Amino acid sequence: MPRLALGALALLCAACGDAASAPSKTPAASTADAAEADLIAIPASAAQIRTAAVGTEEVPLDEIVAPARVGIDPNRVSRVLLPLAGRIAEVLAKLGDHLEQGQAVVTVESPDADAAVGAARQAGAAERQAAAALTKAEADEARVTDLLEHGAAAQKDLLAARNDRAQAVAGAETARAAREQAQRRIELLGLQPFAFGQRVIVRAPIGGTVMELSVAPGEYRTDTAASLMTIADLSRVWVSAEVAEPAIGSIRVGDRVVITLVAFPGQELAGHVARIADVVDPQTRTVKVHVLLPNPGGRLRPDMFGSLRHAGASRQVPVVPLAAVVREYGRSVVFVERAPGRFARREVELGTRAGTRVAVLSGLSVGESVVVDGAVLLKDR
Repeated sequence: MPRLALGALALLCAACGDAASAPSKTPAASTADAAEADLIAIPASAAQIRTAAVGTEEVPLDEIVAPARVGIDPNRVSRVLLPLAGRIAEVLAKLGDHLEQGQAVVTVESPDADAAVGAARQAGAAERQAAAALTKAEADEARVTDLLEHGAAAQKDLLAARNDRAQAVAGAETARAAREQAQRRIELLGLQPFAFGQRVIVRAPIGGTVMELSVAPGEYRTDTAASLMTIADLSRVWVSAEVAEPAIGSIRVGDRVVITLVAFPGQELAGHVARIADVVDPQTRTVKVHVLLPNPGGRLRPDMFGSLRHAGASRQVPVVPLAAVVREYGRSVVFVERAPGRFARREVELGTRAGTRVAVLSGLSVGESVVVDGAVLLKDR
């Protein structure tokens, strides 16, 4: 029995010695193990994963983005009307034609044109007759004045002669005004003063493109307020954007804006705010902001859709490609490379876009390496 007790004691001492010599886990090692558990490991041979360092760019702190639509400049659109009732003899313009100012677009046959020529001729004859009456009245006044000086006429005869002369002067002035008015009318109609049976030529009031055409040869038109065609100058266009009511206080007339259109992806058109509407749309709670853009070659067509961007003050902030950001449960997340083939999730707060890149307001530092291609492969790991 004593020999067995000594052997058990020796075994117990050996076990205690082994326990004392074994290294214990420090708190630092436990923290590292916890952090290591959050890392995503990807084989280094995974060609789909590409990383890049976080850079910086000058980007606006706040930016207003609003839907926009290309329209016609309301100051450069005109409807063509008939100057008088008549039959449409010719239509000299087609839909889509580009016209110069003053170019003939329609010819009209009208009895009113003959009436205007006749009125001008009658007014001319009346003026000549009034001039002859004035000449006679002046001669009569001079003759009565001479007779009165020699005692061969009474004072009342001189008064009557002067009254006749005054009436003749008034008649001559009235006839002259009537003749000038009739002459002006035939000039506006583009007619010769002494020829009947002329066609009235309707000309383009402005240069531009025929946007609407509602007339055909042979029609007899009596409504001179009805439009024959609509001409619009598309050398510049009027872009209208619907800016939300809370943001309208940040925009002023003259501010620089950027227009992007669905028809031309990747292209930015610079312009300046020309007008801000005076009222708020009660249905959408938006305010119209108008921008004038030059349109060389007619590339911008009415009713094209796009967006307006208005940037405020800017600063240098970290930026990453849009492809580096994924959405997880309503959060914006990037994957930061900790070591080759090992990545960690990082929630970030995003700012405004700068082309194909987006500003990161918090969550990343300049120089950190993030996944810029293949981030979706790490999303569900």
